[in-house]
Amino acid sequence: MKRTMKIQLRQLALCSIGTVLLLAGCQFPASMKSPPDAATLVERTFDFEGVSRSYLLHLPEKIRNAPAVPVVLVFHGGLGRPENMPDTTGFNTLADTEGFAVAYPRGTSRIEGVELDTWNGGLCCGWAQSQNVDDIGFIRALLDDLSTQIDTDPRRIYAAGLSNGAIFSYRLACELADRIAAIGPVSGTQNIAACNPSRPVSVIHFHGTADRMVPPEGGYGEGVSGFSFDPVRNSVDFWVAADRCTVKTDREQIGPVLHEVHSPCADGTAVELYFIEGGPHGWPGGVAYAPGADDPSNAIDATAVMWEFFKAHPKPETAE
Repeated sequence: MKRTMKIQLRQLALCSIGTVLLLAGCQFPASMKSPPDAATLVERTFDFEGVSRSYLLHLPEKIRNAPAVPVVLVFHGGLGRPENMPDTTGFNTLADTEGFAVAYPRGTSRIEGVELDTWNGGLCCGWAQSQNVDDIGFIRALLDDLSTQIDTDPRRIYAAGLSNGAIFSYRLACELADRIAAIGPVSGTQNIAACNPSRPVSVIHFHGTADRMVPPEGGYGEGVSGFSFDPVRNSVDFWVAADRCTVKTDREQIGPVLHEVHSPCADGTAVELYFIEGGPHGWPGGVAYAPGADDPSNAIDATAVMWEFFKAHPKPETAE
């Protein structure tokens, strides 16, 4: 009991330092804060390369015995935890209405019993990157495990993530394009030495212009990663080229939101960017990812917009 309380107090101190020291996603332990949507989650645990790995699964009642179920993988930020992502994003509520499964994978940490988990995004971040954790293999195995629970639609597997989770979603597009149809990075950029996707992947990116953790223009953020991030434009431009999109770009400014559309692209894919003027590091339309973090912009509902984009961009039949 004393050991548990000591761990909780240590994490509370880390989280309470504020956004100046956070990479993204640092949240209170479940025993100190229980997000309402966490009650609908079921934890799946399996052995991967000799290590116990897990994910939380939300299955709306209407899809439990349905054929060809779409799946959205939602990745927490660095130092984060999957239990808080339903409230941060609102994906559970949308899944209940729209009829898709949501899986919230859990990253890894060097400190046993303390949830300071990260994802190996290639060049960033934290323990997962420094130890070269095989998170790509883990997600491949996760999808295999998920297919034993429901009849997943292989053409409609999508990945979304916040900060370090967004960085990892870009890596999934690079290295798991045979399984992932589209990605939705939020407040994170592509940071990988070499990206050679096996097929085009649709991308919809959300970023606040006032993001201090992952600056939209690139460079060092104010978080603990000590990493110089690639600019948002570089990440988007890479996929415009990789997806062989047309040169023409449609731009629309609606209030504080700049929306760019690059399409048509190869195999029916598309690349879209939403810049939110004055938006901080966080999930637009959601709730703050951590105590002390700035409230996200409400100028756009990233979850709703992202899901509409995902629905419109499954893998083509020829990509099976």
